[in-house]
Amino acid sequence: MKRYLLLLAGVFALLSPAIAQEDSLRANRFVMRSTLYGVGYTRVLDTYLSPQEYTGIEGRFLHERMRMTTLLDGRVSTQSMIQANVAYTENRSGTGNEISGLVNWTYGLHYHFRVTDRLRILAGALGDANLGFIYNTRNSNNPAQAKAYLNLTASAMAIYKFRIKELPFTVRYQVNVPFMGVMFSPNYQQSYYEIFTLGNHHGVVNFTSVHNQPSMRQLLTLDIPVSRTTLRIGYMGDFQQSKVNDIRCHTYSHAFMIGFVKNFYLIKRKDKLQHRLPF
Repeated sequence: MKRYLLLLAGVFALLSPAIAQEDSLRANRFVMRSTLYGVGYTRVLDTYLSPQEYTGIEGRFLHERMRMTTLLDGRVSTQSMIQANVAYTENRSGTGNEISGLVNWTYGLHYHFRVTDRLRILAGALGDANLGFIYNTRNSNNPAQAKAYLNLTASAMAIYKFRIKELPFTVRYQVNVPFMGVMFSPNYQQSYYEIFTLGNHHGVVNFTSVHNQPSMRQLLTLDIPVSRTTLRIGYMGDFQQSKVNDIRCHTYSHAFMIGFVKNFYLIKRKDKLQHRLPF
């Protein structure tokens, strides 16, 4: 298992801000920041806690930062996203509830393919860290399950710009799919007391890939100019699932998102570059 952790650590190191060797006085460093809030519907299953699926409402927060770099002739951007969600769910018979939450942070690089003046296709890889919990209000033994996993994730994005009566709009779609990682999971019917007090932690850290963690996050947004600011509305589809140590888990979420976007340059004379907005 140590070799998996070392491999992931090496990948994260390659994706880290060592790329910040560019000269800030010469670089065309366009920056986009957005903050979105959302509400949606979620379905949660964790057979460590219950064989039943729980459904209910969730609240979600998403903060994103994208920045152009000077790598590969200015065709590479960095992306950092942090999101958090909290859900309150109920089983089908209405006899039990679960409270769950997850914090997710991703950081990585995308290469830009300029298809036309209006359309860009981006492809890259992200480091993906997740930490959360599920608490079942019915259980007396093993009432909670911890969520902790790291992934190397493939990412693709399409950005399309258009105008309506001279007003600029931007549509963006992004999909992230993990293809290698590590995940913490107790063995089936193993208590956390056994793991952390008795030291019986064999097999609780597991290698994951598409065979046992077929998951996907997707985000569709529309940027709308409103006076001197930009309104962003969107849809977040977050589909996390795994089967590790004979424990099946999934969280399927659909959320409507709304917030604001701020675009700016980290150079002078930005007025000459407004027609080259990449995001």
